[in-house]
Amino acid sequence: MESPNDLNAANRAGIGHVGRLLNSRLLVEELRRESVRVGFSRLGIAPAGPPPRRELVRQWLDQGFAGVMREWFEHQEPLRADPENLLPGVRSVIMLATDHATSTDGTADVGGAGEGSGRVARYAWGADYHDLLRSRVNMLGAWLEARVPGCRTRGVVDSAPLAERDFAWLAGLGWFGKNTMLIDPRAGSFFFLTALLTDLELPPDTPVEVDHCGTCTACLDACPTGAFVEPRVLDASRCISALSIEDHGPIAADLRPGMQDWIFGCDICQEVCPWNRHAPGSTEPTFQPSDGLPTPSLAAILGLDTEAFRKRFKGTPLRRAKRRGLLRSAAIALGNRPHAPSFDALAAALADEEPVVRGAAAWALGRWRHADVVAERARVALIGRIEIETDADVRAEIERALA
Repeated sequence: MESPNDLNAANRAGIGHVGRLLNSRLLVEELRRESVRVGFSRLGIAPAGPPPRRELVRQWLDQGFAGVMREWFEHQEPLRADPENLLPGVRSVIMLATDHATSTDGTADVGGAGEGSGRVARYAWGADYHDLLRSRVNMLGAWLEARVPGCRTRGVVDSAPLAERDFAWLAGLGWFGKNTMLIDPRAGSFFFLTALLTDLELPPDTPVEVDHCGTCTACLDACPTGAFVEPRVLDASRCISALSIEDHGPIAADLRPGMQDWIFGCDICQEVCPWNRHAPGSTEPTFQPSDGLPTPSLAAILGLDTEAFRKRFKGTPLRRAKRRGLLRSAAIALGNRPHAPSFDALAAALADEEPVVRGAAAWALGRWRHADVVAERARVALIGRIEIETDADVRAEIERALA
C-alpha cells in the first residue's frame, strides 16, 4: 500500500480505487488530529464545486433582503459560484469549526445588559478572531503540503468569496437552523467557520439531512425587529446585527425600539435556541472579554472622539461599526432604556460632529421626555440644539422629538 505522501502520485498513476480510498482515509484521520492540535474544534470535508444553495441566495438578493449589504453581495455572488475562483484545480473543501463561547452555559442574559450599559454580540467580546484563525488555517495548510508534497492549499477565514456555511453543511458540521445559523447537534451555533481548500481529492463527510429544529420557533418568535420573513429567510434590513454593524447611517424609526440595548451585533436568536443550552465553552485567550465588554458603558462610548475610538477598539471587531455607527447605536440604546446618570453624555452627543449621532441623540432625548427625572432637561437640551442645528435631517429628528 502506498503512503499518504504518495497520494497525488497514486492518483496520477491510476492505482487501485481501494488503495487510494484507504490512503485518503488515513490522511484524513491525520488531518483531523492535526486540526485539533493547532486549535480547531471540529473538521469536516466537502467536495469542491458550485455551492448547493446558490439559487436561494440569488432569490434572497432579488427580494431585497440584503439591506445595505446588497452591493457587497452582488459583487461577491458571481465569485462565490465556484471555489475554483479561489484555488484553480480545487477538489476538496476542508471546513473547520472553532467554538468561541466564553461562558460554558452557552447563553447570555436575554433580558439586557443593565442600566447605562449596552450589549455586544458574543463573538466580538474579545480580540478580532480573523488573525488567530488565519494563522491556524495557514499552519494546517503548511502541514498538509508537507505531508503530501506537491499538493496545493489555500486558507479562507471569511473575507474571501466562499459560501462557508454551504460547504460546512456539505461537510457534516451542522444543519441550517430556522434562524439561518448553522447548528451542530453536539455544539450549538456559537462557532466560527474557516475553510482550507486543496487540490487533493479527499473522502467527503455526510451532510446533516435531518431538520433538528422540528416544530420549535423560539428564534423566530424572539426576534424583536421581526427580521425573519419565514423560517430560514432573514431580512437583513431589519436584522439588529446588520443594522448595528454594517449600516452606519440613520436607523428607521420603527426599528429603533426593537434594537433594545444592542450596540454591536445581536445574539437573541442564538440565546433562545435550545441547542445552545450546552454549547461548549472556550478558554482561548483571544475570545475572552476585553476591558469593558460584553456590557460597555453607553455614556463612555458617547464620549469617545475619533482618536479615542480607534485606541479603545483597536484590534477588536467593534471597529467595524465605525465610530459614527457605534455612537449612533449607543444613543439609541439610551433612548430605549433611559439612564439618568448618562444624561449629560447623551445631551453632549447633540453636538457631535456626525449628523447621524446627533439625530440618534435627539430621538433618544425625545423618548426621555417621558422619564420623570430628566423630562424637562431633555426638552431644554433639544430646544437649545434646534436653534443652531444646520443639518435638515437632524432638525427633523429634533422637531419630532419635541412634538
